[in-house]
Amino acid sequence: MARNTGSVCRMCRREGTKLFLKGEKCFSQKCAVAKRPTPPGQHGQARQRKMSEYGMQLREKQKARRAYGLLENQFRLTHNKALKMKGVSGENLLQLLERRLDNVVYRSGLANSRPQSRQLVNHGHFLVNGKKVDVSSYIVDEGDVVSVRDASKTSELFKAAREGSARILPKWLSVNAEELKATVSALPERTDIDFALQENMIIEFYSR
Repeated sequence: MARNTGSVCRMCRREGTKLFLKGEKCFSQKCAVAKRPTPPGQHGQARQRKMSEYGMQLREKQKARRAYGLLENQFRLTHNKALKMKGVSGENLLQLLERRLDNVVYRSGLANSRPQSRQLVNHGHFLVNGKKVDVSSYIVDEGDVVSVRDASKTSELFKAAREGSARILPKWLSVNAEELKATVSALPERTDIDFALQENMIIEFYSR
């Protein structure tokens, strides 16, 4: 699968907001957005032209896609699935993104960042309701229990998770750091998204 091999901090600077792609660094003064809030490149500090409606919609789509680490085709399929669900399409989209297994692992503090959580899931370190799941796009449901498999619990990869994350946990997840386990106590709501996003623009982008 294609992956980004460049600086992920450039993505945050391009979108003008923290996408939390570098783990704890994003919460420190070393964050690239905090130090250099302008877009990357030699013209980043130049005066920006007024963005068109299409441009604003594109930026919101790219912001969400990059934050959750999806390729364009994956993101479009998630969007199409959200349209078929009952309720507000934009909120459905965000809920599906939040319910991805790799995102649940990250949000519960069992991984330092979404890229790391995706790698850990793909390498088979996690169980869902006692069964091994190595598909990062797996959608969890209310009541599901995500845990680190016994063979991986002693790994240094989970040392920080065992000590407890300083990150603010979303209210829809119940985490037992000692047992390296997270329970989906409810489905995520719009207010649970941890960065600014205008999901209605994403829906408008794909409806053009």
